Amino acid sequence: MKLVILDRDGVINEDRDDFVKSSMEWVPLPRSIEAIANLTQAGWRVVVATNQSGLGRGLFDMHALNAMHEKMHRLVNQAGGRIDAVVFCPHTAADRCNCRKPAPGMVLDIADRFNIRTQGIPMVGDSLRDLQAVAAVGGRPILVKTGKGEKTLAQGGLPEGTLVFDNLYMAAEHLIAGASA
Repeated sequence: MKLVILDRDGVINEDRDDFVKSSMEWVPLPRSIEAIANLTQAGWRVVVATNQSGLGRGLFDMHALNAMHEKMHRLVNQAGGRIDAVVFCPHTAADRCNCRKPAPGMVLDIADRFNIRTQGIPMVGDSLRDLQAVAAVGGRPILVKTGKGEKTLAQGGLPEGTLVFDNLYMAAEHLIAGASA
């Protein structure tokens, strides 16, 4: 099974310093929806793994988060793609949970749900913690320069073997080409 994990904010949709708190604020990045559709059509399973500490901070509720994800699913479906699952961590850093990236809990949960090994599983993110979460379990970290990606790249310290692309569309094209080679 070909499965890719995508971070949400800064990878699929525009990130905001004040958190994405509603479906109105959830705005897809250019070509990100097309990238997910292309992955789906090339036989990839797509799973979103996202820290959503805005829930734990009381900035939005489950109804608002569900509305954001419904919008994301609808746009992807209209483009001919599919997101197989959305996994999220509602906790803040103070909660010290195992699901909040950079902890690998969400990656392990996805591997368990889809009955796949974590070794080599690609994860696309825009922050160091996304890359660390997948690298901790032997996955393939992929950084995109959208969202916080440029800043993450400039700060350095990326896990060994991290691939870097301008955006999700370019990362998806690389994955599709690699899978068919």
